[in-house]
Amino acid sequence: MENSVSYPYYRNSSWSEAWASPLFRKKVIGGALLFAAILLILPRFFSVIEARQGILLNDWLLRLIPSMDFSVLIFILVWSTFLLVLTRCIQQPAIFLMILYFLILITLTRILTISVIPLDPPTGLIILKDPLTSLSYGGKGIFITKDLFFSGHTSNLFMFYLCLQKKRDKQFALFTSLLVGSLVLVQHVHYSIDVIGAIVFTYLLVKYSKHLGLINV
Repeated sequence: MENSVSYPYYRNSSWSEAWASPLFRKKVIGGALLFAAILLILPRFFSVIEARQGILLNDWLLRLIPSMDFSVLIFILVWSTFLLVLTRCIQQPAIFLMILYFLILITLTRILTISVIPLDPPTGLIILKDPLTSLSYGGKGIFITKDLFFSGHTSNLFMFYLCLQKKRDKQFALFTSLLVGSLVLVQHVHYSIDVIGAIVFTYLLVKYSKHLGLINV
């Protein structure tokens, strides 16, 4: 497995140096506007998904795991990794641009897969309470249970692992992605196929979007 993605000519540039490039500015502004537009439609999308009838999967792995609430630990793992990534984005604009476009690609892919694969939440689900993530669902205290295939928490963390450069950063992001993927199963927030799919889809999206030049930041 490839452990990282390649970076453009401004890999080691400061923000002031990178911002001097018209192409860099266009990519940052264009990506930010597109991501903002996606965030604006997500609450409506999730409300439609939550209201529809889905399929209840027979997941033999979840049947073996008693459900337990790890919302606080998952919150700490997710947002501590995000703070690490934010720090690296401030230090290296190339990382920021790479992650921005992969977040867009992963989010659009999840919208597609969730739309075409209607699932009801697993038996024994304990709602994952994340007050920050709930803002993308439509507001504080709103929690969605049917955004299942594939796991957004796992895919975003695994994407951070693929994009980060420093060895310890990558080790930490890989650790949190695998641990969070395991904990959402213990909490019965996702089916096992949702977590496996998150890793597979994210790896393929990152690998082939670079290989095909779909994301050339």
